Amino acid sequence: MKEIREIRLGTIGSGVIVHSMLDCVAQTDGIRLEAVYSRTGEKGRELAGAYGAEKVCTDLEELFADEQVNFVYVASPNSLHYRQVKAALEHGKNVICEKPFCTRSCQVTELIGLARSRGLFLIDATPTAFLPNLEILKGALARIGRVRLVLSCYSQYSSRYDQVLNGETPNVFSPAFAGGCLQDINYYNIYLNVALFGKPDAAVYYPNLCPTGVDSSGIAVLRYPGFVSECAGAKDTWGVNSVQIQGENGFIYIENGSNGLTSIRVTTKEKEETLNAQPNPNRWQYEVENLTKMVLAGDREEAYRRLETTRRVIEVIEEIRKPAGILFGGETQLP
Repeated sequence: MKEIREIRLGTIGSGVIVHSMLDCVAQTDGIRLEAVYSRTGEKGRELAGAYGAEKVCTDLEELFADEQVNFVYVASPNSLHYRQVKAALEHGKNVICEKPFCTRSCQVTELIGLARSRGLFLIDATPTAFLPNLEILKGALARIGRVRLVLSCYSQYSSRYDQVLNGETPNVFSPAFAGGCLQDINYYNIYLNVALFGKPDAAVYYPNLCPTGVDSSGIAVLRYPGFVSECAGAKDTWGVNSVQIQGENGFIYIENGSNGLTSIRVTTKEKEETLNAQPNPNRWQYEVENLTKMVLAGDREEAYRRLETTRRVIEVIEEIRKPAGILFGGETQLP
């Protein structure tokens, strides 16, 4: 396997999340922006210019053929992730892919196998996995005794929802592009649950469907041995975001919800303590720094291990989405 001394990114996508990531790339040693892909040269030049890159590609084959690009960062609409990641791997590129990694668990399995067979890094860019407070949270669980109830709430009103109300179908609310709340906002809640407790024994989703055919908000109920977890997410409302994990000896309160883990307050019958290993409020900085360390250390196995969590998350979402009536392009309702 070839040693990687520097991550040289080629990006696919130009949305807000790409800017958030590249802001952190610019502040991190060992990683830089090499090239930008955009269907329109003007938008690509704007993004490249903002972050000091000279190369702008309007053809994906051109990006994949660039020998200086050793990592492709996929941040395109959800439905495009699988085939773009697969194409990048087939061209010998390491890949970082935004969430949701894929829409089907079998696609995740296939891509992991392809990456392994070629000795390539394949990284899920869900920020939660790279946050220092995730390990603190895992270590604190035993202090609250047997878990009995988990309550997760993450609501973030989407500016694109106004377009939905006006009769339009933006990508993030489009079945053709695998949009909706479960693929975005509520994904974080389910990811945290699976990262902490594994895949649930059973799950069901109660969505609020919008006119475009996907969910604008909803509640997933996950059943684990001995406890139940409620995951509420919304792109059509806003509120106080948090996670509570309630046990027989106390509870854990996670400030600002499942995608940031801003601080961990542990309250037991004996004492209360707030834990926080994230002085920087920018969660993407931890993601960029920690994935860069993982790559430069050559730890591909750690990347594959994290993808097992991703695969289970996609399994849960796939299993609850279709019975709830949320179907993407070409899919049919389960019998």
